[in-house]
Amino acid sequence: MQPGLHPNASATGIPNPALVFELFNSYQKTEAMRAAIDLGVFRALGEGPASALELAARCSASERGMRMLCDFLTIMTVLEKHGGEYRHTATSALFLDPRSPACVAKSMNFLCLPDFRRPFENLAEIVKNGRTILPGEGTVEPDNPVWVEFAHSMAPMMGALAGPLGGIVLEGWSGPMDVLDIAAGHGLFGIEIAKQNSAARIVALDWPKVLEVAQANAEKAGVADRFSRLPGSAFEVDYGGPYDAVLLTNFLHHFDPAVNTALMEKVRASLKPGGRAAILEFVPNEDRVTPPMAAAFSLIMLATTKSGDAYTLRELTSMCTDAGFARVTSHPVPMSPHTVVMAYNE
Repeated sequence: MQPGLHPNASATGIPNPALVFELFNSYQKTEAMRAAIDLGVFRALGEGPASALELAARCSASERGMRMLCDFLTIMTVLEKHGGEYRHTATSALFLDPRSPACVAKSMNFLCLPDFRRPFENLAEIVKNGRTILPGEGTVEPDNPVWVEFAHSMAPMMGALAGPLGGIVLEGWSGPMDVLDIAAGHGLFGIEIAKQNSAARIVALDWPKVLEVAQANAEKAGVADRFSRLPGSAFEVDYGGPYDAVLLTNFLHHFDPAVNTALMEKVRASLKPGGRAAILEFVPNEDRVTPPMAAAFSLIMLATTKSGDAYTLRELTSMCTDAGFARVTSHPVPMSPHTVVMAYNE
């Protein structure tokens, strides 16, 4: 591969073998990141710039191995190298150094689980059959333990979305608010609403073991007195209510449109008149190839679910209006591949 050729140069019409080799070797990036996190490279660099020899001592590794790993991470623009010393980039300092409150390194524990990696090793078979090779409903098989790891590992990454979503849900609202958080996971989205509105009461729905993580987060945030748990399946349990708002964060993409429409009918029935449902999703454009991160998410759903997808705004709007919602609005989240879709029960 010629490093001087940009991997996407072929998009300009110039034939580019570098793009082909970049794609063939992409697994190396994942494993380099995993190794750096496991070895504590980003923590070590938080102590200050260092040579390969110094980093090797800090991380209990070989000098040769550390030099080659850190050179690779520098080529990938994760680190910087000046002379013989490596140092953080602004990105690695903020998102990969465990000392940073915004560190998302733990998210790799979830993203690299065998249940997510194994299907991609059999992707040709999945493409032939149109569904995951994982048993049953794939990652959404009832009480799947992967969601406990999700609740533990993805909180730092998802936490950055909680503030914007909370502001959108609470826009134009004042006073007491009853909120149902479906597939709550770590619970941070409902917790954020409770933090922004001191009169909000949150009911978190998820599998029992997952809700233990959400409960611990509510206690840490100081809102446990307004946080309660509803264990079970979103498709089977009685929601109770009525609620002023229902949250569905990163949930609808696991299921087909008919299932989602039926779920949204159940959501609307649980809302008070004037209530609202907040849907957080990866929302591609109608061409289904832009923006890149949102559009590419559909392949993950092909690999890990029976019938999930990344849905366009038109598709999500249809699910909501077919379920009886009167009005739907969309709110892209800045610096994120996510969009908040609001459905109003007017």
